[in-house]
Amino acid sequence: MARFYSNENFAIDIVQILREYGHDVLTSYEAGQANQGIPDPEVLRFATNQNRILITFNRDDFIDLHRSGMNHSGIIICKDDRDYQGQAKFINDFLQSQTTELSDRLVRIQKQNQPKSSTPVFIIREY
Repeated sequence: MARFYSNENFAIDIVQILREYGHDVLTSYEAGQANQGIPDPEVLRFATNQNRILITFNRDDFIDLHRSGMNHSGIIICKDDRDYQGQAKFINDFLQSQTTELSDRLVRIQKQNQPKSSTPVFIIREY
């Protein structure tokens, strides 16, 4: 199973569901880094030094860091959406389908609207 680091303001509900799937998730609070205003490059370095994939809602800053060439253990950007169960399941299914590690990869979860359907469809966009 995957090792994650969730940064500040990430949904604890997704963290808990990922743990139920068997993933090892460390939160910024558990790491003693909550509410300290730690710059995003340091957050990513911490996750990388811990050999953890960063999970976040912070799209713009972490896409920029990824594009800057900074090495990392992987970044998953989630959608700030209340379908926590759906996103956690999608992350779990995505990771199980991967044959390579997420090192130096950034994937973004997006929600695709389906006409005349109440079932959300999540998709992956890789940068």
